[in-house]
Amino acid sequence: MGSLRLVSSLCQQVAEIISSVLDTEVQIIDEDYTIIAGTGIYKQLLGTKDAEAFCEDSPYIYTQILQNAKSYIVEAPMETPIYGPTTQGETAEICVPIKFRNKVIGIMALATFDKEQRNWLLSKQKDLLTFLKQMATLITSSIVAEEAHNQIMLGKNIVDNVLETVDLGIIAVDGKGVITHLNKAAERLLGISSENWIGNNLDLLWPGSPLVALLKNGQECSNKEVTFTNKKQSRHLLATTKAFFLRDQIQGGLLSFSSLAEARTLAYDLINTDRVTRFDLIKGQSKSMANIKKVALRVARGNSTVLITGETGTGKELFARAIHYASPRRDEPLVTVNCAAIPETLLESELFGYEEGAFTGARKGGRAGKFEVANGGTLFLDEIGDMPLHLQPKLLHALERRQIERIGGNKVIDINSRIIAATNRNLEEMCSNGEFREDLYYRLNVIPLHIPPLRERKDDMELLTFHFLHKYSRLLNRNITGIADEVMQLLREYDWPGNVRELENVIEYAVNMELTKTITLDSIPRRVRNAVRDGNKPKEDDLRSQLDNVEEDLLRKYYEKTKTGELTKKEAADLLGISRSTFYRKLSKITKQSNG
Repeated sequence: MGSLRLVSSLCQQVAEIISSVLDTEVQIIDEDYTIIAGTGIYKQLLGTKDAEAFCEDSPYIYTQILQNAKSYIVEAPMETPIYGPTTQGETAEICVPIKFRNKVIGIMALATFDKEQRNWLLSKQKDLLTFLKQMATLITSSIVAEEAHNQIMLGKNIVDNVLETVDLGIIAVDGKGVITHLNKAAERLLGISSENWIGNNLDLLWPGSPLVALLKNGQECSNKEVTFTNKKQSRHLLATTKAFFLRDQIQGGLLSFSSLAEARTLAYDLINTDRVTRFDLIKGQSKSMANIKKVALRVARGNSTVLITGETGTGKELFARAIHYASPRRDEPLVTVNCAAIPETLLESELFGYEEGAFTGARKGGRAGKFEVANGGTLFLDEIGDMPLHLQPKLLHALERRQIERIGGNKVIDINSRIIAATNRNLEEMCSNGEFREDLYYRLNVIPLHIPPLRERKDDMELLTFHFLHKYSRLLNRNITGIADEVMQLLREYDWPGNVRELENVIEYAVNMELTKTITLDSIPRRVRNAVRDGNKPKEDDLRSQLDNVEEDLLRKYYEKTKTGELTKKEAADLLGISRSTFYRKLSKITKQSNG
């Protein structure tokens, strides 16, 4: 039996404490590659051997640690050849040896499984590496009974130091609810002093705290919206609790929490990271596009409301994003609300939020609306022309007074978000028809920006076409680099009712269909070819005929591959998901129609 198995219970406790404090996953293996402690996915593998145990002359990391006692920081497991023969989906990992009497007796690994935690781990890698080494020392010291006192003191110091370095607020209590620890982040988030809290009962200072509830009923919570109220103000928090057990009895608990506003900001930043847009990334060099980008860049510096108009597919959202990221608000959230996509009955609560009990099914604790989430940043109201008429006065009120009230609430909430609205509808005409409030239209139309349709900027056709060609050739792993002259001429003659979005779809289709390195006319959707041939009037095919056209193009393309020997007829049929007989029958039908 390995030395670590003598203290496997302690190893499991250490793993769980590290995991609960740092919100990462931990595994500990012994010198025989057996997993003796773990959290998350590793907990399911307790008692099994790591895959490296079955690799002769293994070149992988765990083997190297056991042999040379070195620590490793793996920044990209999937791209690191020596990481191991299998992975569990880790995005980053820190591994340290556990040494006892100058011999490596095991390994402790701290792993992340998403992008946010990976970035945090890499930014703190030196501190975490030092911390893990100390925790490894803590484990080995427990093997020797006479070092028990040093183990306890070292563990306390390490935990104290770690709790003070994390951004989360941390409060720990004993089994009676008396506060034993409260870190600096908790003081900042709650606006209190630890001197007045430590040693006192939490229930007296924070009635209804989720940690008090944990001690009473043993029920832990994760990312729960809670409120802490003192004489100055109420603070909305996102809280998680963990219980500490001894002989199946709760002996205390840990509460970790963060600012709800900060958490929402981070969430929107993560969602939008890969969609940050700059004006120089908006494709278009024609005079009209150059002028509109110049005006939009100037507009971005201010805070006035912007109304972006233009046909569908012209890139209105791109301009809204570019304005936000060129503005002083670029580091705050950009929140998008599609007024046409959200059911009318839900749109009001989506925008303004609601209080607990405001309606049947209302979430416990209520919910902040998009105006609150976008506070300090930008609120993009897409398809504003589809805003229900009965909600327009409330929206106008919010824009004019910079204040909102949640549904079911009576508290006025100040808001500080810039409004950018967009629509492909004629709002002036809608005002004349009584479909849109005229006062709201003028409040939105402070700075109007009109995005020209693609047919009015044909000078951008070649630039956009090659941009999409390179994009989808890369995404679809196709080696297509050119476009035939007759194809480019066809694209210039087409009217593009769907604008840039339609052009992108056409090029994506062509990249899928083309068999050579150059896009030819045969790879362009038939509706586009027919529209140009019929005087550039888009053909109003029904759904069935459009599907038939796509099917015919696919069948012909795969048939050509069988003629060149690139595929067998069975392989072509399998790729199409049909039987070989069906493949022949459909080809025969198409051939007869063409000859007829």
